Amino acid sequence: MTLHLAVALDGAGWHPAAWRESSPDVFSARHWAALVAEAERGLLDFVTIEDALGLQSTLPDASDDRTDQVRGRFDAVLLASRLAPLTSRIGLVPTATVTHTEPFHVAIGIATLDHVSGGRAGWRPQVSPRASEARHFGRREFPPLDRLLDRLLDRPGGEDLSADPHLRDLFAEAADAVEVARRLWDSWEDDAEIRDTATGRFIDRDKLHYIDFAGPFFSVKGPSITPRPPQGQPVVTVLAHARLPYEFAASSADVVYVTPHSAEQARAIVEKVRGLSDKVKIFADLLVLLGEDAARRKARLDELDGAELVSDAAIFTGTPGELADVLLDWRRAGIEGFRLRPGAVPHDLEQVTRGLTAELRARGAFRHAYEAATLRGLLGLPRPAGRYAEVR
Repeated sequence: MTLHLAVALDGAGWHPAAWRESSPDVFSARHWAALVAEAERGLLDFVTIEDALGLQSTLPDASDDRTDQVRGRFDAVLLASRLAPLTSRIGLVPTATVTHTEPFHVAIGIATLDHVSGGRAGWRPQVSPRASEARHFGRREFPPLDRLLDRLLDRPGGEDLSADPHLRDLFAEAADAVEVARRLWDSWEDDAEIRDTATGRFIDRDKLHYIDFAGPFFSVKGPSITPRPPQGQPVVTVLAHARLPYEFAASSADVVYVTPHSAEQARAIVEKVRGLSDKVKIFADLLVLLGEDAARRKARLDELDGAELVSDAAIFTGTPGELADVLLDWRRAGIEGFRLRPGAVPHDLEQVTRGLTAELRARGAFRHAYEAATLRGLLGLPRPAGRYAEVR
């Protein structure tokens, strides 16, 4: 069985000192174009692009004063649309926060990305629990995070997330946002656009539908202003660390990224997720520093940053062959794919696209060529029929 492989792109890489290794221009289209081109050359399923509503920080809910780490980023949806014409097969999955944004805007942005990419768009909806980010918008007041992050990451001794009303509301809002987006994507039937110059009819108005969504967080009438995406429904992916986000992923997502630190943990998490859904695809996240000198590189980057690297995901340091052993071991625990976070680009990305893929291919566990033109096709997901067309 072929493994699904994706990479998570974030600036210069996932190590805070990564920019000091190659000094990339993270605020240039050329930088991002080169990364996505490399990922496509390696035949990866998709790339994700990180985003957030506040500057990166070492503090849980406030800006820090550090000037030795990357601060700032591009809008992920806009960046993905810029990269789409430069690629032909790889999926593009930007992060878009749902907490302080309107689902109508996000829905048409992702639908547009699906059109300009020819059916290769995805979306990672993300909640924003931080009070510091809420203050950017001034519409709501949030409590400080305090120990909330420990509970969010399901660390030992952490409380059940469902007991926190703030987090439960955020995930309920996120589920509604995804539902609104999905309904808007279906609000145009596939053949609603006629473009009949003889009769002067551009669209069949009977094939545009009001979604009439009304809930505690949003009231959206519809229809969308963007025709139905080529995939029908772009792929929705969710990062989850504990029961409450697992529930969100099970009800709203096509793919969930989980963060086990061992094959045993992977097996336990798969059991939890499968108890909620037998349809969502389960990917595991790992932060990777690869190569024969990976340990030395990590030690040098840790020294430059002044602290040992920590992450919510497992940190792997070693050769591509050793990483292949881990991935195949975790696959036996029920993991269907992996989203790898390169410690520093371009080095660790190239170790994935050239070294790891070759190792997996030699073991019959990775593709030799792209077998589909859409992201849903690459992931083995069918193209769903529009809900309103079925009713009519």
